[in-house]
Amino acid sequence: MKYLSFEKKITGTTILSAITTAVDSSTEVVYSENPDGDFVKSNNFSYAIVVVGEQPYAESQGDSLNLTIADSVSGRPLVIQPYLTQMDADVAAWLPGSEGHGVADVLFGDYGFTGKLACTWFKTVDQLPMNVGDSHYDPLFPFGFGLTSEPVQA
Repeated sequence: MKYLSFEKKITGTTILSAITTAVDSSTEVVYSENPDGDFVKSNNFSYAIVVVGEQPYAESQGDSLNLTIADSVSGRPLVIQPYLTQMDADVAAWLPGSEGHGVADVLFGDYGFTGKLACTWFKTVDQLPMNVGDSHYDPLFPFGFGLTSEPVQA
């Protein structure tokens, strides 16, 4: 993965390459950019890590009310409530930049999760704007929601 930023090339790792590096060499990692239900059902997976993200944006170029997504690598809350019953966990990787290893490090327990929401995570875009103290404050995850965990000992 290469980025062009201020005329300097920045190299990094994708989350996929970091996961491939993190798992045992005997583990088969299967990747599909746009899997459908048949693909998922036909492969009899033991585990699934689904990474979904937004195209890069800055400031007003990212403005949109179409914020529905299953899981996120983004810089803002997105609508995930319709998918929560289908997930065992949800990790919001807020703009991980060029280092996918940071995401894999916490997914596989090398480092603990640490994070609290710096904003309210709404249920639907119909609730926006929503802030702590609003009369209609009924978030999916309230301001400050999050967890801290310890690394997994091998």
